[in-house]
Amino acid sequence: MDLLRLATAGSVDDGKSTLIGRLLYDSKSIFEDQLESIEKTSNDRGDEHVNLALLTDGLRAEREQGITIDVAHRYFTTPRRKFIIGDTPGHIQYTRNMVTGASTADLAIILIDARKGVIEQSRRHAFIASLLRIPHLVVAVNKMDLVDYDQEVFESVRKEFAEFATRLDVPDLTFIPVSALHGDNIVDRSATMDWYRGATLLHHLEEVHIASDRNMVDPRFPVQYVIRPQSKQHHDFRGYAGTIAGGVMKPGDEIAALPSGFTSKIKAVLSPDGSELSEAYAPMSVTVLLEDELDVSRGDMICRVNNQPDVTQDLEAMVCWMSEASQLTVGSKLAIKHTTRWARAVVKDFRYRLDINTLSRDEGATALSLNEIGRVRLRTTQPLFADTYRRNRTTGSFILVDEATNVTVGAGMIRATE
Repeated sequence: MDLLRLATAGSVDDGKSTLIGRLLYDSKSIFEDQLESIEKTSNDRGDEHVNLALLTDGLRAEREQGITIDVAHRYFTTPRRKFIIGDTPGHIQYTRNMVTGASTADLAIILIDARKGVIEQSRRHAFIASLLRIPHLVVAVNKMDLVDYDQEVFESVRKEFAEFATRLDVPDLTFIPVSALHGDNIVDRSATMDWYRGATLLHHLEEVHIASDRNMVDPRFPVQYVIRPQSKQHHDFRGYAGTIAGGVMKPGDEIAALPSGFTSKIKAVLSPDGSELSEAYAPMSVTVLLEDELDVSRGDMICRVNNQPDVTQDLEAMVCWMSEASQLTVGSKLAIKHTTRWARAVVKDFRYRLDINTLSRDEGATALSLNEIGRVRLRTTQPLFADTYRRNRTTGSFILVDEATNVTVGAGMIRATE
């Protein structure tokens, strides 16, 4: 079975945690003691129904306030597919949490309260999903029970959101009317919305095609670790371990190692248990053996001779700033981690700050503060082996780290290289 990573987003109190709780509950993916625990907590709080949101709202502060603050991950499996759900915060002050929580998602579910319609935060979350290049977007119009399951209300929300989405880069957009509280169109079809002919949410999640979303054209293998067993029977073994970031790799392929540029051929590709593979592809973790002894170490990149990433020290990127203690300004010096490679970087130019509510650009801005997103130009101390984020989400992204505190202060998506 393949794995689908999905993230939920939406305004505060739109029902994200309840939706995930309903998915877990109706797909029978929770244990009896978990159910007993949330039933007891729901009774203690005086809730009319079993509060399924408690399955994901794990922090005490979240339970007390009734909102999601941190990114909660939940795992479940159906006969068709495995799932990892990231329940990301809806409030504007936790934009950074949504960016990090949704950065690896294959699909995003944006919840919209049927009573409120498309609001500012709905647009913000849709834009962030587009910025992160999440290929599949599901708009779940929730709380349909509170508008008497009215088809016109659903169609009004669908029309307004679809019109806004034309300004975004969303290749696959699906609309589903649901009631997370009562389970309508979550796992089972709704008996009260017979006008809706589409799939339930779980059926859509099981069937959405994700195999073609990953870049299988450009082989990229950032070396994470060099394996050299110190034993007599393995004295000539030299393997390069890591996670394939793009493309397909198989024995016999001619490769180049960056930054040296030396070439060789792949002798073997080994799985984590040591068995030989006929081929491997993203995002598999493998060990690659080469026919020649090249000087390759952590942070280097193995790629095809005629298909190489840009080797550059100059990047132009969209950066989400995550630090409460500082701002990102021209001249800021930070550590940068790109794939498995570390370097230092300085901000050379500040292009604009993006208003993620209106999608307008503030070209007069000179700094990024907490949760703000802007386009900057960086210069690194040593070359990085990068693709644009549009081409490859792994080799096109990086994090920025404050060297004084070792705290991650920014996440970046490469838009252009020089």
